[in-house]
Amino acid sequence: MGKAFVGLTVLLSTPASAQILDARAAQAIIAGCTAHAAAKKQSHAIAVVDAGGHLVAALRMDGNGSGIFDFSLAKAEAVAAWGFPTAQMEQSAKETPGFVNAPHVVAVPGGVPVWSAEGKARIGGVGVSGEAPIDDAACAEAGIAAAGLRSSRAR
Repeated sequence: MGKAFVGLTVLLSTPASAQILDARAAQAIIAGCTAHAAAKKQSHAIAVVDAGGHLVAALRMDGNGSGIFDFSLAKAEAVAAWGFPTAQMEQSAKETPGFVNAPHVVAVPGGVPVWSAEGKARIGGVGVSGEAPIDDAACAEAGIAAAGLRSSRAR
């Protein structure tokens, strides 16, 4: 009983922001993405999911249809499932026969994992679609950075 209690104490003393992607952080990612898009006169659909792939926040900017949003959500779910960017999935699909047919694989850039500010915990994913794939990925990166989070593990 003592060991379980000690573990619970450690869990409760760790800040929630270090363990989960909450609504506040997800909205900050959305705001960062939209600021980036506005500066470039672009329009994206943005989906932010937690580590389990569950939608936390989303925005379909003007000019994007529902299919574009569905694609952004698929990108976010893919990085939540696999833990690495969809741009890397594109490369893996070229190098590994059958990988492209695995569950939750999206072989198009625009899906980026979200790591805690200190880069120690993967807490979710962002999927962006609506512009060229390189622009979608840059938008996701900008949103994550604007929220004070990381898009990769600390080294």
